[in-house]
Amino acid sequence: MSQFGKLYGVGVGTGSPDLMTLRAVNVLREVDVIVIPQSKKGRKSVAWRITEPNVVKNDAQERLFLTFPMTKDPEILKPAWDIAFTEIGKRLEEGKNVAFITEGDPLFFSTYIYLHKAAQKRWPEVETEIVPAVSSFTAVPSVIQQPIADGQERVAVVPASYGLDTLPQILQLFDTVLLMKVSSIMPRLVEILKNEGLLDCATYVSKATMDFQMTTTDLEAIKNDKCDYFSMVMVKKQDRNGILEGRFKESTES
Repeated sequence: MSQFGKLYGVGVGTGSPDLMTLRAVNVLREVDVIVIPQSKKGRKSVAWRITEPNVVKNDAQERLFLTFPMTKDPEILKPAWDIAFTEIGKRLEEGKNVAFITEGDPLFFSTYIYLHKAAQKRWPEVETEIVPAVSSFTAVPSVIQQPIADGQERVAVVPASYGLDTLPQILQLFDTVLLMKVSSIMPRLVEILKNEGLLDCATYVSKATMDFQMTTTDLEAIKNDKCDYFSMVMVKKQDRNGILEGRFKESTES
C-alpha cells in the first residue's frame, strides 16, 4: 500500500487576505492539493477568495472544489460529505499532501471538524495538522475596538439561531456575549435585548474585515432589514471590568 499524504486543516481567517497567518500561506503554497469548499456547485467560495491572493499559480498543484451544502439537514449533508471525503481520500492514498481551507478557524463551527473526525476513522494512518486562524469572535471586537474581556468578565460565544429561548439567561450570566450569524433572527434578538435592558450595550457588525464591512449600534434601525449571513452582535455590559483600575472589587468567591 502506498504511503499516505498528510491532511491539513487550514484556517484562512475572517475576510481580509492579509490576516492569513504565515504558516497558513506557507502550507498552502507547498501542498499538492488545496480543497476548496463551496456551498453549491459553481458558487464562489469565500474561503478561496480570501486565500487566492496569497497562493501563487502552480500548475503542479490541484485546486479541488467540493460541495458542502449550507443546510442543517443530515439527510442532505451526510451524502454530500461522503462524496467529498471520498475524493479527498483518493488524493491522500496517492501520497499527496492535502489542505482543506476554511473561513475563520478550523475548529470553530467549521466543516473541517467533520472531515477531521472522518479522517480518524477512514484513514487512521494519515497524519493531520491544524493551522489556526483569526476567528470572527476576535475579528469583530477588533473592528469596533471593544475589549472582549478584562478582569473577572465572563464571555459566551453563541450561534444566535440556536436556542433564543435561553438567551435571556445567557445575557444575565455573562458579561460579554458574542452572537454569531444573527441575520435571520434580528427582530426577535432586538426584542430580547430591549427586555433585558441591554439594547444600548449591543453593536452589530457584518462582514468583519471583509469588503463592505458595516457596523452600527442602532439595532432598531436594521432589525427588519435582510442582514448579512456573516454578521454578529456583540453585547458588552462592562460592569465587571477594570479590576486593575480599582473600578471593580475582585471577588473572593471560589
